[in-house]
Amino acid sequence: MYAHVRRVAIAAGIVLVLLLLAGMTYQGVATSRERRDFPAPGRRVEVGDHQLHVYCSGEGRPVVVFEAPEAGMSAAWGWVQPEIAARTQACSYDRAGLGWSESSDGPFQTSNIQRELHALLAGAGLEPPYVLVGASLGAAYARQFAADYPSDVAALVLVDDATPDGSGSDRASRVATLARFLPWAPWLARIGVLRASDTLARDANGLPPASSGALRAFLNRPDHLARAARELASLDTILADAAAATLTVPITEVRTPGDPAQPFLASRESAEPVVAAVLGVTRSLAAVK
Repeated sequence: MYAHVRRVAIAAGIVLVLLLLAGMTYQGVATSRERRDFPAPGRRVEVGDHQLHVYCSGEGRPVVVFEAPEAGMSAAWGWVQPEIAARTQACSYDRAGLGWSESSDGPFQTSNIQRELHALLAGAGLEPPYVLVGASLGAAYARQFAADYPSDVAALVLVDDATPDGSGSDRASRVATLARFLPWAPWLARIGVLRASDTLARDANGLPPASSGALRAFLNRPDHLARAARELASLDTILADAAAATLTVPITEVRTPGDPAQPFLASRESAEPVVAAVLGVTRSLAAVK
């Protein structure tokens, strides 16, 4: 009997190893294909020991700068940025280690987000003051940037703001749930489980094809997910700092329709109030001039 159990255990172990190898091969082949299919649409700018990716479109001032939500990147603004770029210059970027941006050599520190964005905008030759648009966790980062660099920000547009008193405070539970899951996500991505199950990538469905494809690709990438997990490990600190920030700029809060658990503006319906709010702010600033 013991010999039979041993044979079954060995056979099960062999099957498990083969499945893991198959999953890793599947992940590797798919990632290689996605690197070719979704090259960076913008350019990279040095911000110290690494480079950040920024994608700008349109012309005019004020420059509108987008700060992506948790686990997001520049592609998450696929419905919004083209509409804004038809009226003025619009720029989305990827935080360090996310999307097409490089990782820093040092440990993650929340204070680096604002410092690196400031260096990126200056290095890209984008003149302040900016209209800064942040969604969910990105709204918390936008708040802190406006507090740290008040003269560089003309106005804030906060979309489903995840800070306790924000317009999307009821969505904070979704962010907290993601924070608990993400430490496991890079390992599940490496063996192809995330890709096969479409666990995270499905959140990008509904965006324009190029944006959806790029965001889906990175939501299955271990490097992107590992950095996103490091960000969310500091969630309490990020939200507390944002809530305590002293803001002296005009603020427009936007609450988007739809499922509170949806992290991205993945439909025209969810993007419409954001586009309307940003265009309203830019028109008001132009009228003042």
